[in-house]
Amino acid sequence: MLRPENELLDILKENGIDFIGTLPCDKIKNLCALIGRSFFHVPLAREEEGIGICAGAALAGRRPAMFVQSSGIGNMINALLSLTGFYKFPLALFVSRRGVYKEKIEAQVPMGQRLPRILKGAGISSTLIDSREDFRGIPGKLADIYSKNKIHVFMLNPVLWEAFEGSAGSAPVLNPPLAKDLTCRVSNKSKKPKPGLTRFEILDIIAPHLDSKVVVCNLGFPSKELYNVKHQPSNFYMLGSMGMATPIGLGIALTSKKDVIVIDGDGSILMNPGSLATAAYFEPKNLTIFVVDNGAYGSTGNQPTFASSCVDLELVAKGFGIKNTIKAASRKQLTEAMQYPHKGLTFIHALSVPGNKDVPNIPLHPLEIKQQVQDFLKS
Repeated sequence: MLRPENELLDILKENGIDFIGTLPCDKIKNLCALIGRSFFHVPLAREEEGIGICAGAALAGRRPAMFVQSSGIGNMINALLSLTGFYKFPLALFVSRRGVYKEKIEAQVPMGQRLPRILKGAGISSTLIDSREDFRGIPGKLADIYSKNKIHVFMLNPVLWEAFEGSAGSAPVLNPPLAKDLTCRVSNKSKKPKPGLTRFEILDIIAPHLDSKVVVCNLGFPSKELYNVKHQPSNFYMLGSMGMATPIGLGIALTSKKDVIVIDGDGSILMNPGSLATAAYFEPKNLTIFVVDNGAYGSTGNQPTFASSCVDLELVAKGFGIKNTIKAASRKQLTEAMQYPHKGLTFIHALSVPGNKDVPNIPLHPLEIKQQVQDFLKS
């Protein structure tokens, strides 16, 4: 008899899902172990990061899905609403529902039991999958997700897998540890350059090097300043979801041959640093992460970030495994950093002084921004 894990994944394959992000859950460990055999599989550092990566993959024309546990919904609800829902990206979410059946961890109960009401309150449609007979309704829901660019959550009851737990023969082999060279050199003996340029001045300097590249820009003033300096149809301007710029760029880079530049900020990177680890593991050769570090939350009043006192983001990137890193502050250093023949994933740490340029809001509807980038990626 076909295992339920295989049956579910066959349904996804038959309905064109071709990109899956996962975070582990004991209840679906065998299912997650099988995903890499048939799908492009992204092991995630955090659920919220997966929302950004799947959004990038959707921009490039993929049909993304995610497998997480119910507690993870709490880590991703804002990104689901202000990124996936706001830009109308399609996403199928398969959630291992904890706290409802033979749960041994009491902390899983509050989120698991309240999950249907939380999703309803957020305006996210959902379906309970309590038996294998419920699998029959999944294809119709998937067709709706990808034809209408919707979010839909399938809540997977742990009872689905119970009859096959511990069974021999057909049980999948669990994923081995990710095999990577863990050698990491984080010493930095070079003299730290002194910042003197604002973010707007830095964007003006690097603007000629953004031609014909996909540019994913951090939200708030960075996106508004980029629009003023260098608008092009390949720019994805973020209007919400702080911390998602690098994940979105990573998702595009993993699913497209186009060169991708992420213009991120120190506050954004500090909010979601695990995305650097995911980027380092996959090492997409077409991705450059350009972080403008002004040591402040520029769009909320220039409150200081930890990068202004105790964090060196270049060393953070190195510590997460990114091999090619550059620190720059002057016009000459920034120009050389952009002209440098990047051999693989590159992290450019651009030091700046706080300050925002008084520029108007971006006069584009979010769906117009999305469509322009999608058209560029298809060209």
